Amino acid sequence: MSFYRNLTIRQKQILWAWAFLAIPVVFYSVIRFYPTGNAILISFQDWNLLGDRTWVGWENYVKLWHDEVFWKVFRNTFAYLILGTPISLIISFTIAYHLDKVRFAHGFLRMLYFLPFMTSAVAMAWVWRWFYQGVPIGLFNNILASFGISQIEFLGSTETALPSVLAPAVWAGLGFQVIIFMAGLRAIPTSYYEAARIDGVGWFTILTQITLPLLRSTIVFIVVFSSIGFLRIFDHVFNMTTNNPGGPLNSTKPLVLMIYDTAFNSFDMGYAAAQTVVLFLILLVVSLIQLRLLRST
Repeated sequence: MSFYRNLTIRQKQILWAWAFLAIPVVFYSVIRFYPTGNAILISFQDWNLLGDRTWVGWENYVKLWHDEVFWKVFRNTFAYLILGTPISLIISFTIAYHLDKVRFAHGFLRMLYFLPFMTSAVAMAWVWRWFYQGVPIGLFNNILASFGISQIEFLGSTETALPSVLAPAVWAGLGFQVIIFMAGLRAIPTSYYEAARIDGVGWFTILTQITLPLLRSTIVFIVVFSSIGFLRIFDHVFNMTTNNPGGPLNSTKPLVLMIYDTAFNSFDMGYAAAQTVVLFLILLVVSLIQLRLLRST
């Protein structure tokens, strides 16, 4: 206590600040930093989860480099990112832009769009899996059959499996993105629009010269948040391709599903850890891009 009494007010403030910061620092050290460091260590080892760990150096990464399945999965993962992010961004902005102008039942409509985001991904995946079934079970094929169109193997074809899995993933995240876009739209001062209308500026010019530039920070946040979500996609793929995890010829398998399969089906923890490190580096690069873009806004 004598030590505490001899401290200045400034020193006491610093002491209490570090005391409160110690809780989240310890939490992240135990929950985040330690598992990350341990995964990096295991990636240089051979371990079947039960026996002793054996140091193998770069062997897991060399195996990863020559693994054709990994490169297929790597391309799938970026296909989810490259296709899903712009599609979800355009659709969510379009919905938010028009919904912001609606006054009748505005809250109810906003709730309907947000509802899929609150729904369990597992339940949603199984519902969409039912939609994709063949006649007479599947909803989509029944609709096609009513127009005399032959049924489509949505989840059974290498050409349609990935888009079929991507569709519910995009749909599930629209509600959150719509809400964020609407918050950004509401934050734009109405005086800008009033001045533009007085000058006789058209709606397209207002959209491209006022609305979109002022939504830059919002767009950056949604792009990065959505990108990380698509890079880590798992629930929809796993539940929609349960009978054949990863789809036909691994056409829908993302990196997270490969990590799960390697670790808990093959029990090759070292190889799974190496895949995890690769995913961590990808997410790290996306986060650094986020910081760069936010700094320039």
